[in-house]
Amino acid sequence: MRAEPGSGRRRTTMTILSSLIGSDYRPAGSAAARALQDVVTDVHLPGSDRYAALTRTSNLTHAISPVAVVEARSPMDVSRTLRLAAAFGTPVAVQGTGHGATEEMRDAILVHTAAFDEVTIHPQERWARVGAGVRWERVLDACAPHGLAALCGSSPDVGVVGLLTGGGLGPVARSHGLSSDTVRAFEVVTGDGVVRRVSATEHPDLFWGLRGGKGSLGIVTAVEIDLVDLPEIYAGGLWFVGDDVDRVLRTWAVWCELLPEEGTTSVAVMRLPDMDPFPEPLRGRVSLHVRFAWTGDPGVGAEMIQAIRSAGDAVLDSVDVMPYHALGDVHADPVDPMPLHETTMLLDDLGPDGVERLVELVGTRARSAQAMVEVRQLGGRVREGDACAFAHRDAAFSVFTIGLMIPEVAQAVTRDAVRIAAGLEPWARSGSLPNFTDTAGRAWADRVFTPLVARRLRALSLAYDPAGVLLAARGVRS
Repeated sequence: MRAEPGSGRRRTTMTILSSLIGSDYRPAGSAAARALQDVVTDVHLPGSDRYAALTRTSNLTHAISPVAVVEARSPMDVSRTLRLAAAFGTPVAVQGTGHGATEEMRDAILVHTAAFDEVTIHPQERWARVGAGVRWERVLDACAPHGLAALCGSSPDVGVVGLLTGGGLGPVARSHGLSSDTVRAFEVVTGDGVVRRVSATEHPDLFWGLRGGKGSLGIVTAVEIDLVDLPEIYAGGLWFVGDDVDRVLRTWAVWCELLPEEGTTSVAVMRLPDMDPFPEPLRGRVSLHVRFAWTGDPGVGAEMIQAIRSAGDAVLDSVDVMPYHALGDVHADPVDPMPLHETTMLLDDLGPDGVERLVELVGTRARSAQAMVEVRQLGGRVREGDACAFAHRDAAFSVFTIGLMIPEVAQAVTRDAVRIAAGLEPWARSGSLPNFTDTAGRAWADRVFTPLVARRLRALSLAYDPAGVLLAARGVRS
């Protein structure tokens, strides 16, 4: 017992209460979790091995601790969970692969979609049906024997549905548009517990909002996507070190202005530790990774990349004709869970002054604490496509920083990310990308949506989730 400041009264603290009945004392959510066990088969509570497995995340700084995990086996499992949670006033979150977690979920029930593992290819009609628990790698491998391509992101390790509901900017985005532009239909359970098929003609308002609105309007259990006839591409990466880093970065910025939309490119200034599994020429040094994917004639692609090859002496060069299903090699994103600090921003342009500032901020002579600072060129067919909730199609570049949050450097990493953002402010525009923005709730919604998009999503949320049960909708409803 301790005195309530200024009250003269005494109360039992939550610390003491928690020690008496357990550290997971969350009354409303716990009651909902117990009730769920009567209507859903696979409900996992804190302390179980299955709970631990299903609450793992790819970013170790974002641990999640829901009151229970529902391992959904059917859309009806999702429906029952949402209806019961609404009755108890308990929010519901969703996770499929562990990528993109930002919420702690402490007072929520987590619906895990890993069991939705269907991958069905229709090669003659060139489309696929994919379950919400599937990663892009499986889809790419299933499409490859038919010479078909699915518009994935830079990492085949991430989930299909998570990428598509956030828009999706992959290695061929400038030539083929947002990944979400390929969606034909969603199978989704909206916040009111109704299982719906959503397409351009069936609930078109939801179809608009599910592409770019992430999980704010429902829990997707399956998606149907168009496939592209693209068995091979001319693609890969070039790595530069030493004095070549700044010189090639300047060349890249000018080269981008001349690159046709058949080419998609990005650069990453890397500061990799001197250890395995990183290639020996890059360890413990500042390096520049130029990524390039060309979907036109390979001979023309070779001519286009020559400007970068001539700007320095690449220590590694993997740009060549490759099967599309190996597209993940272009960015070579790591897949092991790590503790990360991530920030993102959008630029209206870069230009000579902008790239000089970028060199000052993160180049070889800069004292940057980031493991990676990435700049992606957007434009091309990203600016096209049907209207959807992805709010920033017209941005010219995105900037993404990643720092390792180990105790020795964690504070330096966060301060350095602020420094970089402030330095690029003259070229920045408001907004950021749904799949790259490492915040939650209102702060996330304010960054990724324009006010007009946010108002429309709020109206849809009120209509299809009257109880406000979906945790991901908090940002647009608040």
